Amino acid sequence: MQRLSVKEKFGYGLGDTASNIVFQVVIGFLTKYYTDVYGIGAAAVGTLFLVVRIFDAITDPIMGGIADRTETKWGKYRPYLVWFALPYGALAVAAFTTPELTEDGKLIYAYLTYAALMTVYTAINIPYSALGGVMTASPTERASVQSWRFALAMVGGAIVTASVMPLVNYFGQGNEQLGFQMAMVVLSIFAVICFFLCFAFTKERVPPPPPSNAPWVAGIWRDFKQMLRNDQWRIIAIISLVILISVVMRGGTTIYYVEYYLEREDLVTLFMTSGMVAGIFGALAANVLVAKFCKVQLMKACALGIVISNGILFMVPRDGMELALVFTILANFVHMIFTPLMFSTVPDTVDYGAKKLGQSSMGMAFSGHLLMIKMGIALGGAGIGWILAYSGYEPNVSQSESALNGILFLYTIASVIAGIIIFLLMNNYKLTRDFKD
Repeated sequence: MQRLSVKEKFGYGLGDTASNIVFQVVIGFLTKYYTDVYGIGAAAVGTLFLVVRIFDAITDPIMGGIADRTETKWGKYRPYLVWFALPYGALAVAAFTTPELTEDGKLIYAYLTYAALMTVYTAINIPYSALGGVMTASPTERASVQSWRFALAMVGGAIVTASVMPLVNYFGQGNEQLGFQMAMVVLSIFAVICFFLCFAFTKERVPPPPPSNAPWVAGIWRDFKQMLRNDQWRIIAIISLVILISVVMRGGTTIYYVEYYLEREDLVTLFMTSGMVAGIFGALAANVLVAKFCKVQLMKACALGIVISNGILFMVPRDGMELALVFTILANFVHMIFTPLMFSTVPDTVDYGAKKLGQSSMGMAFSGHLLMIKMGIALGGAGIGWILAYSGYEPNVSQSESALNGILFLYTIASVIAGIIIFLLMNNYKLTRDFKD
């Protein structure tokens, strides 16, 4: 039941500061970049996001199996923070580079760079996530570690939302293609430094459950099937899928909502950055609350909070900018209490699986979890593109009533639906504070 120092928790959180630079840019800016700057259609963007995630269905479990079988003097999972930091930064820049190609050539380039970026994201983020499960065996400390992780992830997100457009304007001087490319150069350098610091400040202490001793391919397949047999892991996986669909729909529509629905393009950075700051306080609140209350009950309360805050936001009129900002902040605050608690349940399900099923692999569990997250990102991103196209969205013009309704649905109602589903699923999750083996 190892207690961890604040320095180590902070160091671990820096890993998600780095990861969130890509995560938040993809959620908050990539759709808008592809449709309005890069120059491909909204429906094509939606399909791109979905196709790349199908590829992840293969790479994620493989990466989890590889990480579980890695043995170095630095541990199983930490070395990947160093090995893949530089490729991660380079591909983040490549994904926001606009080549001089035909429309078909641009689409091919977008597929290649986005798929490569997500593959490297997998190679660094699955071991990073599993690292949080082997730094300590204490469920409470694991929740605390994840709270620090997501507080610093939101710091990374706030850096992104506060700096991307100013950097684009500074470097681009009216040329948004150059501006986005150079903005990502700056942010990627920062991300690489954070990954190296995360490696330096953390330590693996708890030996994870051993993976199958079968040959690699057969062993990885056996670990994967064992993961799927774990009923508590399946609940968390489905919850993660649902919440990420809504997060991406909401986050990716923020620019559209502020620019077209509220007609306040000048406030895009304010809305995005204030939401990130609210997320920092939400993650820190989770760290305090989990010491006093059962995290399962907290997650259920947060699900209801997501429903209520986004339901009220749906009813805010177009001229109610102040109310829209208040409930955007509240919705992000509640969501970021929920998120670290959700991540902290994954190693708990691994321990449960090891005792109930005889075997459970930490890296595989987190690879499956990350796969569900990325499927949520894919479906959410695809949903944005498809719903915008279906509702009649046209870039850089005043939007029709149908398009505005599509934007409002993506920004609010999608999260209401997700909150209801999550609350119902949590009624079947039994690894509470008082759970007995």
